[in-house]
Amino acid sequence: MFQQLRTTITDTLGPLGPVMVLGVLGVMLILLALPFALKKPASASEAQTEDAPDAEAPPDPLPASARPERLRHGCKTDKLEKYKGFLEPQNAEELSTARLHLLQAGYTSKSAVRTFHAIQFVLGLGLLVIGLIVALVRSATGSIDMQSLLLTVLLPGLLGYYAPRYWVNKRRAKRQQEIQDGFPDSLDMMLVCVEAGQSLDQSILRVAKEIRPAYPALADEFQMVSQEVKAGKERTQVLKDMGHRVGVPDVASFVTVLVQSATFGTSMSDALRVYASEMRDKRVMRAEEKANVLPTKLTLGTMMFTVPPLLIILIGPSVHGIMETLGNMR
Repeated sequence: MFQQLRTTITDTLGPLGPVMVLGVLGVMLILLALPFALKKPASASEAQTEDAPDAEAPPDPLPASARPERLRHGCKTDKLEKYKGFLEPQNAEELSTARLHLLQAGYTSKSAVRTFHAIQFVLGLGLLVIGLIVALVRSATGSIDMQSLLLTVLLPGLLGYYAPRYWVNKRRAKRQQEIQDGFPDSLDMMLVCVEAGQSLDQSILRVAKEIRPAYPALADEFQMVSQEVKAGKERTQVLKDMGHRVGVPDVASFVTVLVQSATFGTSMSDALRVYASEMRDKRVMRAEEKANVLPTKLTLGTMMFTVPPLLIILIGPSVHGIMETLGNMR
């Protein structure tokens, strides 16, 4: 019976037909068993912790500013909460690094880490199954070698797994570049507000409102700082959390300047004036650096698109004449 079944599969799908069938069955079994494997029963200690209202929660490795406040939506349960042990790193340091990485990309949700890993898992496995189906269809219509089979099956799975990571990295770099570009303008505006008689907290809130159309990411960070200060948190700690959360060296230096100014009692406007001037000079230096690199980048394009046509124009007629002369001599 098994020999007859194997012969039928081989005649239909080719020599690799049994392997493909086993692969499909294995993926189906994994998909069917995965929900049951992820439903881990809560231990006695966890149940006791959930029932105790006064139990202390474990400290979050991220700064307090990185934890979004969801007072109105706190009653909603996260659908991925039951898969927390599977979708989140168990090491506290790795979890903190992943949260900070997503936070710098603009994803401030508490469940951002598990959502990210869930998307990776779904895309990777889904595209892997699609690649397997495509390989089965190709093997049924004609022969397919092992190299094409591996590329058809594994390449979509790898693309689906690494595509979310590439997206987050690109979004993180774009957001940090936006904050870096808009930071000198925000410092100039903050200096004007402070010299006009407003406090630093009022100046930060005003700057957040004014720069939102041009730099929404920086406006969100200033808005978060203003809200945390209004909530009663110490301003020094709020500024340090902002520098750690953003991940831009200019913002970290700005936080250091404000903290030192508040510690030693120096004038806030003088500190802002000096640092704003330095940020303007630094922005000009970045622009000059990009301008100086531009000719080097254009050299390769110039050589590729200018030299070959020029050689064809100059040498082409001579080569054509030589070929005709040789043809006449024969």
